[in-house]
Amino acid sequence: MEVFFVAHTHTDAELKPLVIPASATAERMAQAAGNFLDTLTPALREKTALPFDGNERFRWHYIPIEMWEREGVSLKELNTKQQDAAFALMASGLSTKGYQKARWIINLETTLGEIEKAAGQARLVRDPGFYFFTVFGDPTGNGAWGWRAEGHHVSLNFTVVNRELISPNPSFFGSNPAEVPQGDKKGLRVLAAEEDIARRLLVSLNDTQKRETIINAEAPSDILTRDVPKVEFESVEGLAAESMETEQREILMELVHEYIDRLPDEIAQIELRKLREGKVNDIHFAWAGGESPKTPHYYRLHGPFFFVEYDNTQNDANHIHSVWRHIADDFGVDLLRLHYHKANHHDQDHDHNHDHDHDHDHDHDHDHDHDH
Repeated sequence: MEVFFVAHTHTDAELKPLVIPASATAERMAQAAGNFLDTLTPALREKTALPFDGNERFRWHYIPIEMWEREGVSLKELNTKQQDAAFALMASGLSTKGYQKARWIINLETTLGEIEKAAGQARLVRDPGFYFFTVFGDPTGNGAWGWRAEGHHVSLNFTVVNRELISPNPSFFGSNPAEVPQGDKKGLRVLAAEEDIARRLLVSLNDTQKRETIINAEAPSDILTRDVPKVEFESVEGLAAESMETEQREILMELVHEYIDRLPDEIAQIELRKLREGKVNDIHFAWAGGESPKTPHYYRLHGPFFFVEYDNTQNDANHIHSVWRHIADDFGVDLLRLHYHKANHHDQDHDHNHDHDHDHDHDHDHDHDHDH
């Protein structure tokens, strides 16, 4: 299946659904980011606070530190007070359930290390201290800024515009092991719902529906979008919601909720509102691989504005990767385009009203060039 980069140009009408404010959450994020930065020494702050413009903000991944060098400051470098402030920033971008999942995933690093050591397979360092926090731009100002919390199997990326608009993507959660096989956490399944609800939907389908849903008898080795900053699939595959029975659509929406509900309620409600305003019946559910538990499997949800991928193939199908993405607005790309589009219109109107005051125009243009 081909995955390719696209350069979108959207009209104001197409961008309008994105412009739903989440002011309370944006304020909490700004407060948490500012508090976190204030706890840091100058040296640590220099590592953590990076420019908003540039490529680093788009550079994300979910693989271990040995395979992917990360910018920012790690939990390992922080004292208890600083770690608490870092986790408060993480919590500002997640619901209670989402935050609990993120902390479980981080703690699973210790469990994974113990399992690999017992099996004589300790090739990589498994350390819950190797999660990195980065702040892009100035969270205290009115301009655009963002933040990232990332390490093995967690990547949270948020962009905030005008202190009220938030892009919460890409948002990645993984789990290794998917089900803890031994020890005091035996039986723990951090991402159980993401697997079980999808399989419940698959099992509910009749043979005709399954033929449309199952796109490959073999699951891919990982999510297909990997870590690309912006992706779109050439074609939409799988079974459309409009071809499902009422009960099946309810299961589908339960699955969508499982991803949306990782986010703070204010953002989750915005995602649901965008979903209601979009074409819910156009959501497609595609599956690849085995239908039985503990066999390699993969699924994706292709919606009107979102894209979900889930894969569980590694470690004898006991290793989950899952991601929630926006087709047009990962990293706030379209929010920023609209923001600058409006700013340019404002500048043009302002310049038109002052076209006889050349000195003032020159200073004004210079200021805006500097700001942008």
